[in-house]
Amino acid sequence: MTVSLTGLAGLAGRAIDKALDASIAGGFGEPGYLLRRHLPAWPDDPRPNALVGKHIAVTGASSGIGVAASRQLSDLGAHVHLIVRNPDKATPVAAALPGASTVWMCDLADLDSVATCAKELDEKGIDLSGLVHNAGVMPARHTLTPQGFEQSMAVHVLGPALLTELLRRRLSGGRVVLVTSGGMYAQRLRIDDLAYLEEPYRPAKAYARSKRAQVELLQPLQDRWSDLTVAAMHPGWVDTPGVRESLPGFARLTHPVLRDADAGADTITWLAATETRLPGGRLWHDRQARPSNRLGRTAAGHDERDVLLDWVYEALEPWLEPGRNPHPGREEGGLAREVE
Repeated sequence: MTVSLTGLAGLAGRAIDKALDASIAGGFGEPGYLLRRHLPAWPDDPRPNALVGKHIAVTGASSGIGVAASRQLSDLGAHVHLIVRNPDKATPVAAALPGASTVWMCDLADLDSVATCAKELDEKGIDLSGLVHNAGVMPARHTLTPQGFEQSMAVHVLGPALLTELLRRRLSGGRVVLVTSGGMYAQRLRIDDLAYLEEPYRPAKAYARSKRAQVELLQPLQDRWSDLTVAAMHPGWVDTPGVRESLPGFARLTHPVLRDADAGADTITWLAATETRLPGGRLWHDRQARPSNRLGRTAAGHDERDVLLDWVYEALEPWLEPGRNPHPGREEGGLAREVE
Protein backbone atom coordinates (compact mmCIF):
# COMPACT_ATOMS: atom_id res chain seq x y z
CA MET A 1 0.00 0.00 0.00
CA THR A 2 1.43 3.35 -1.05
CA VAL A 3 0.69 6.56 0.81
CA SER A 4 1.55 9.82 -0.93
CA LEU A 5 3.42 12.62 0.78
CA THR A 6 0.30 14.75 0.39
CA GLY A 7 -1.75 12.08 2.11
CA LEU A 8 0.75 11.79 4.95
CA ALA A 9 0.75 15.57 5.37
CA GLY A 10 -3.02 15.54 5.53
CA LEU A 11 -3.06 12.79 8.15
CA ALA A 12 -0.44 14.60 10.21
CA GLY A 13 -2.36 17.85 9.92
CA ARG A 14 -5.59 16.25 11.13
CA ALA A 15 -3.74 14.67 14.05
CA ILE A 16 -2.24 18.03 15.04
CA ASP A 17 -5.62 19.75 14.77
CA LYS A 18 -7.25 17.05 16.91
CA ALA A 19 -4.50 17.31 19.53
CA LEU A 20 -4.90 21.08 19.68
CA ASP A 21 -8.65 20.70 20.15
CA ALA A 22 -8.16 18.15 22.93
CA SER A 23 -5.75 20.42 24.78
CA ILE A 24 -8.33 23.25 24.97
CA ALA A 25 -5.74 25.94 25.79
CA GLY A 26 -3.65 25.03 22.77
CA GLY A 27 -6.59 25.00 20.40
CA PHE A 28 -8.43 28.01 21.77
CA GLY A 29 -5.30 30.08 22.33
CA GLU A 30 -2.82 31.78 20.03
CA PRO A 31 -0.74 28.61 19.45
CA GLY A 32 -3.71 26.90 17.81
CA TYR A 33 -4.28 29.74 15.39
CA LEU A 34 -0.61 30.05 14.46
CA LEU A 35 -0.16 26.30 13.94
CA ARG A 36 -3.38 25.71 12.04
CA ARG A 37 -2.56 28.42 9.53
CA HIS A 38 0.26 26.18 8.27
CA LEU A 39 -1.67 22.91 8.11
CA PRO A 40 -2.72 21.49 4.71
CA ALA A 41 -6.44 21.79 5.51
CA TRP A 42 -6.28 25.55 6.19
CA PRO A 43 -8.56 27.17 3.58
CA ASP A 44 -7.27 29.85 1.26
CA ASP A 45 -7.68 33.47 2.28
CA PRO A 46 -10.48 35.38 0.57
CA ARG A 47 -9.18 36.99 -2.60
CA PRO A 48 -8.17 40.66 -2.41
CA ASN A 49 -11.12 42.97 -3.09
CA ALA A 50 -13.53 40.04 -2.57
CA LEU A 51 -16.06 42.38 -0.96
CA VAL A 52 -15.81 45.41 -3.25
CA GLY A 53 -19.29 46.80 -3.82
CA LYS A 54 -20.77 44.79 -0.95
CA HIS A 55 -22.29 45.94 2.33
CA ILE A 56 -21.73 44.05 5.58
CA ALA A 57 -23.12 44.98 9.00
CA VAL A 58 -21.26 44.22 12.23
CA THR A 59 -22.83 44.61 15.67
CA GLY A 60 -20.64 45.45 18.64
CA ALA A 61 -18.17 47.09 16.28
CA SER A 62 -16.72 49.67 18.65
CA SER A 63 -14.15 47.49 20.44
CA GLY A 64 -12.23 44.22 20.44
CA ILE A 65 -13.15 41.58 17.89
CA GLY A 66 -15.80 43.83 16.33
CA VAL A 67 -13.20 46.47 15.47
CA ALA A 68 -10.83 43.86 14.04
CA ALA A 69 -13.54 42.23 11.95
CA SER A 70 -14.69 45.60 10.63
CA ARG A 71 -11.15 46.48 9.61
CA GLN A 72 -10.56 43.13 7.91
CA LEU A 73 -13.86 43.35 6.01
CA SER A 74 -13.06 46.91 5.00
CA ASP A 75 -9.62 45.82 3.80
CA LEU A 76 -11.41 43.43 1.42
CA GLY A 77 -13.46 46.29 0.00
CA ALA A 78 -16.71 46.10 1.95
CA HIS A 79 -18.76 49.09 2.99
CA VAL A 80 -18.98 48.26 6.69
CA HIS A 81 -22.01 49.20 8.77
CA LEU A 82 -20.99 49.49 12.42
CA ILE A 83 -24.04 48.80 14.59
CA VAL A 84 -23.26 50.00 18.10
CA ARG A 85 -24.84 51.20 21.31
CA ASN A 86 -22.56 54.25 21.55
CA PRO A 87 -22.01 56.00 18.18
CA ASP A 88 -19.48 58.43 19.68
CA LYS A 89 -17.24 55.50 20.54
CA ALA A 90 -17.58 53.96 17.07
CA THR A 91 -17.12 57.09 14.97
CA PRO A 92 -13.29 57.14 15.31
CA VAL A 93 -13.25 53.41 14.55
CA ALA A 94 -15.18 54.04 11.35
CA ALA A 95 -12.94 56.96 10.40
CA ALA A 96 -9.88 54.71 10.66
CA LEU A 97 -11.27 52.09 8.27
CA PRO A 98 -9.72 52.16 4.79
CA GLY A 99 -13.08 52.09 3.02
CA ALA A 100 -16.55 53.57 3.33
CA SER A 101 -18.49 52.94 6.51
CA THR A 102 -21.64 53.96 8.34
CA VAL A 103 -22.31 54.04 12.08
CA TRP A 104 -25.76 53.05 13.31
CA MET A 105 -27.08 53.35 16.85
CA CYS A 106 -28.68 50.20 18.24
CA ASP A 107 -28.93 48.71 21.70
CA LEU A 108 -29.31 44.96 21.14
CA ALA A 109 -30.76 44.59 24.64
CA ASP A 110 -33.72 46.83 23.72
CA LEU A 111 -35.95 45.29 21.08
CA ASP A 112 -37.50 48.67 20.30
CA SER A 113 -34.02 49.96 19.46
CA VAL A 114 -33.35 46.89 17.30
CA ALA A 115 -36.58 47.42 15.38
CA THR A 116 -35.79 51.10 14.82
CA CYS A 117 -32.30 50.34 13.54
CA ALA A 118 -33.61 47.67 11.17
CA LYS A 119 -36.28 50.05 9.88
CA GLU A 120 -33.72 52.75 9.14
CA LEU A 121 -31.39 50.34 7.35
CA ASP A 122 -34.31 49.01 5.33
CA GLU A 123 -35.57 52.47 4.42
CA LYS A 124 -32.08 53.41 3.21
CA GLY A 125 -32.41 50.61 0.66
CA ILE A 126 -29.19 48.95 1.78
CA ASP A 127 -28.80 45.38 0.53
CA LEU A 128 -26.48 43.43 2.80
CA SER A 129 -24.17 40.60 1.80
CA GLY A 130 -23.54 39.74 5.42
CA LEU A 131 -24.67 40.41 8.97
CA VAL A 132 -22.22 39.68 11.80
CA HIS A 133 -23.78 39.37 15.25
CA ASN A 134 -20.79 40.17 17.42
CA ALA A 135 -22.28 42.34 20.19
CA GLY A 136 -21.86 40.77 23.60
CA VAL A 137 -22.53 41.50 27.24
CA MET A 138 -21.79 39.87 30.60
CA PRO A 139 -23.78 41.75 33.26
CA ALA A 140 -22.27 41.63 36.74
CA ARG A 141 -25.73 41.05 38.24
CA HIS A 142 -29.05 39.72 37.04
CA THR A 143 -30.37 42.45 34.76
CA LEU A 144 -33.64 42.78 32.89
CA THR A 145 -34.02 44.62 29.59
CA PRO A 146 -36.69 47.26 28.94
CA GLN A 147 -38.95 44.44 27.74
CA GLY A 148 -38.29 42.28 30.81
CA PHE A 149 -35.89 39.69 29.38
CA GLU A 150 -32.63 38.56 30.99
CA GLN A 151 -29.99 40.75 29.40
CA SER A 152 -27.55 38.08 28.17
CA MET A 153 -30.34 36.19 26.40
CA ALA A 154 -31.67 39.42 24.91
CA VAL A 155 -28.33 40.59 23.50
CA HIS A 156 -27.09 37.21 22.28
CA VAL A 157 -30.34 35.57 21.14
CA LEU A 158 -33.41 37.79 20.89
CA GLY A 159 -31.77 40.92 19.48
CA PRO A 160 -29.86 39.08 16.72
CA ALA A 161 -32.92 37.04 15.75
CA LEU A 162 -35.10 40.16 15.51
CA LEU A 163 -32.52 42.18 13.57
CA THR A 164 -32.08 39.35 11.08
CA GLU A 165 -35.83 38.82 10.68
CA LEU A 166 -36.47 42.51 10.04
CA LEU A 167 -33.63 42.69 7.50
CA ARG A 168 -34.48 39.46 5.67
CA ARG A 169 -35.44 41.12 2.41
CA ARG A 170 -32.17 43.10 2.51
CA LEU A 171 -30.14 39.95 3.18
CA SER A 172 -31.42 37.62 0.47
CA GLY A 173 -28.66 35.16 -0.36
CA GLY A 174 -26.38 36.66 2.28
CA ARG A 175 -24.52 35.21 5.22
CA VAL A 176 -25.38 35.57 8.89
CA VAL A 177 -22.53 34.99 11.33
CA LEU A 178 -23.15 34.58 15.05
CA VAL A 179 -20.09 35.12 17.22
CA THR A 180 -20.44 32.65 20.07
CA SER A 181 -18.04 31.46 22.77
CA GLY A 182 -16.13 28.31 23.57
CA GLY A 183 -17.56 28.69 27.07
CA MET A 184 -20.84 27.30 25.78
CA TYR A 185 -19.23 23.85 25.55
CA ALA A 186 -19.54 23.54 29.35
CA GLN A 187 -23.23 24.45 29.46
CA ARG A 188 -26.42 22.75 28.42
CA LEU A 189 -29.60 24.38 27.21
CA ARG A 190 -31.90 25.22 30.12
CA ILE A 191 -35.28 25.68 28.49
CA ASP A 192 -36.81 25.51 31.98
CA ASP A 193 -34.88 28.59 33.11
CA LEU A 194 -34.22 30.91 30.18
CA ALA A 195 -34.62 33.90 32.50
CA TYR A 196 -31.99 32.53 34.92
CA LEU A 197 -34.25 32.71 37.99
CA GLU A 198 -33.97 29.18 39.40
CA GLU A 199 -30.47 29.48 40.88
CA PRO A 200 -28.08 32.19 42.10
CA TYR A 201 -26.95 34.35 39.21
CA ARG A 202 -23.39 33.83 37.97
CA PRO A 203 -22.30 36.19 35.16
CA ALA A 204 -20.01 33.80 33.28
CA LYS A 205 -22.53 30.97 33.49
CA ALA A 206 -25.38 33.17 32.25
CA TYR A 207 -23.18 34.33 29.38
CA ALA A 208 -22.23 30.77 28.43
CA ARG A 209 -25.83 29.58 28.65
CA SER A 210 -26.97 32.28 26.26
CA LYS A 211 -24.15 31.31 23.90
CA ARG A 212 -25.29 27.67 24.13
CA ALA A 213 -28.75 28.86 23.12
CA GLN A 214 -27.21 30.62 20.09
CA VAL A 215 -25.59 27.41 18.94
CA GLU A 216 -28.67 25.25 19.53
CA LEU A 217 -30.65 27.65 17.35
CA LEU A 218 -28.26 27.32 14.41
CA GLN A 219 -30.06 24.57 12.53
CA PRO A 220 -33.60 25.73 13.39
CA LEU A 221 -32.73 29.22 12.15
CA GLN A 222 -31.05 27.83 9.03
CA ASP A 223 -34.25 25.91 8.30
CA ARG A 224 -36.31 29.05 8.85
CA TRP A 225 -33.97 31.34 6.89
CA SER A 226 -33.39 28.94 4.02
CA ASP A 227 -32.43 31.75 1.63
CA LEU A 228 -29.49 32.67 3.89
CA THR A 229 -26.38 30.87 5.07
CA VAL A 230 -26.37 30.84 8.87
CA ALA A 231 -23.14 30.10 10.71
CA ALA A 232 -21.74 30.48 14.19
CA MET A 233 -18.09 30.77 15.08
CA HIS A 234 -16.20 30.87 18.31
CA PRO A 235 -13.05 33.00 18.21
CA GLY A 236 -11.08 31.13 20.84
CA TRP A 237 -9.54 32.87 23.83
CA VAL A 238 -9.01 36.47 22.81
CA ASP A 239 -7.44 39.40 24.64
CA THR A 240 -10.22 42.00 24.46
CA PRO A 241 -11.40 44.81 26.74
CA GLY A 242 -14.52 42.77 27.48
CA VAL A 243 -12.53 39.76 28.69
CA ARG A 244 -10.22 41.91 30.81
CA GLU A 245 -13.15 43.75 32.42
CA SER A 246 -15.58 40.86 32.90
CA LEU A 247 -13.15 37.99 33.56
CA PRO A 248 -10.00 39.59 35.04
CA GLY A 249 -8.84 36.38 36.73
CA PHE A 250 -9.23 34.35 33.55
CA ALA A 251 -7.46 37.07 31.54
CA ARG A 252 -4.47 37.08 33.91
CA LEU A 253 -4.24 33.29 34.03
CA THR A 254 -4.45 32.76 30.28
CA HIS A 255 -2.62 35.90 29.16
CA PRO A 256 0.41 34.00 27.77
CA VAL A 257 -1.78 32.13 25.27
CA LEU A 258 -4.51 34.67 24.49
CA ARG A 259 -5.04 35.53 20.83
CA ASP A 260 -5.08 39.09 19.62
CA ALA A 261 -8.30 40.53 18.21
CA ASP A 262 -7.20 40.03 14.60
CA ALA A 263 -6.75 36.30 15.16
CA GLY A 264 -10.11 36.17 16.92
CA ALA A 265 -11.82 37.90 14.00
CA ASP A 266 -10.17 35.83 11.26
CA THR A 267 -12.90 33.21 10.90
CA ILE A 268 -15.62 35.88 10.95
CA THR A 269 -14.00 37.54 7.95
CA TRP A 270 -13.41 34.24 6.19
CA LEU A 271 -17.04 33.16 6.64
CA ALA A 272 -18.29 36.51 5.34
CA ALA A 273 -15.92 36.77 2.39
CA THR A 274 -14.94 33.33 1.11
CA GLU A 275 -16.35 32.33 -2.24
CA THR A 276 -16.41 28.71 -1.10
CA ARG A 277 -19.95 27.39 -0.76
CA LEU A 278 -20.55 26.89 2.95
CA PRO A 279 -22.88 24.38 4.61
CA GLY A 280 -25.48 26.18 6.69
CA GLY A 281 -26.25 25.67 10.35
CA ARG A 282 -22.69 24.82 11.40
CA LEU A 283 -20.33 25.96 14.14
CA TRP A 284 -16.85 27.07 13.00
CA HIS A 285 -13.50 27.67 14.66
CA ASP A 286 -10.28 28.49 12.85
CA ARG A 287 -11.96 28.13 9.44
CA GLN A 288 -13.14 24.56 10.08
CA ALA A 289 -16.58 23.25 11.01
CA ARG A 290 -16.51 21.92 14.56
CA PRO A 291 -18.83 19.81 16.72
CA SER A 292 -21.25 21.83 18.82
CA ASN A 293 -20.86 19.51 21.81
CA ARG A 294 -17.84 18.07 23.59
CA LEU A 295 -19.76 16.60 26.52
CA GLY A 296 -22.75 14.32 26.13
CA ARG A 297 -24.57 16.03 28.98
CA THR A 298 -24.71 19.32 27.06
CA ALA A 299 -26.40 17.95 23.94
CA ALA A 300 -29.92 19.25 23.34
CA GLY A 301 -32.65 17.24 21.66
CA HIS A 302 -34.91 18.32 18.79
CA ASP A 303 -37.80 18.92 21.18
CA GLU A 304 -35.70 21.24 23.34
CA ARG A 305 -34.56 23.20 20.30
CA ASP A 306 -38.17 23.49 19.15
CA VAL A 307 -39.20 24.84 22.55
CA LEU A 308 -36.36 27.38 22.41
CA LEU A 309 -37.32 28.50 18.91
CA ASP A 310 -40.97 28.88 19.97
CA TRP A 311 -39.89 30.95 22.97
CA VAL A 312 -37.81 33.24 20.76
CA TYR A 313 -40.59 33.91 18.28
CA GLU A 314 -43.25 34.34 20.94
CA ALA A 315 -40.98 36.97 22.49
CA LEU A 316 -40.43 38.70 19.15
CA GLU A 317 -44.01 38.52 17.89
CA PRO A 318 -44.99 42.14 18.71
CA TRP A 319 -42.09 43.48 16.64
CA LEU A 320 -42.73 41.14 13.72
CA GLU A 321 -46.32 42.21 13.16
CA PRO A 322 -46.32 44.68 10.23
CA GLY A 323 -46.96 48.26 11.24
CA ARG A 324 -47.22 47.62 14.96
CA ASN A 325 -45.12 49.51 17.47
CA PRO A 326 -45.38 47.52 20.72
CA HIS A 327 -44.61 50.67 22.71
CA PRO A 328 -46.29 53.52 20.80
CA GLY A 329 -45.55 56.03 23.54
CA ARG A 330 -41.82 55.64 23.13
CA GLU A 331 -40.00 58.07 20.90
CA GLU A 332 -38.58 56.46 17.80
CA GLY A 333 -35.49 57.55 15.98
CA GLY A 334 -31.93 56.45 15.47
CA LEU A 335 -28.68 57.74 14.22
CA ALA A 336 -26.62 57.03 11.16
CA ARG A 337 -23.31 58.67 10.38
CA GLU A 338 -21.68 58.32 7.00
CA VAL A 339 -17.90 58.07 6.99
CA GLU A 340 -16.21 58.01 3.61
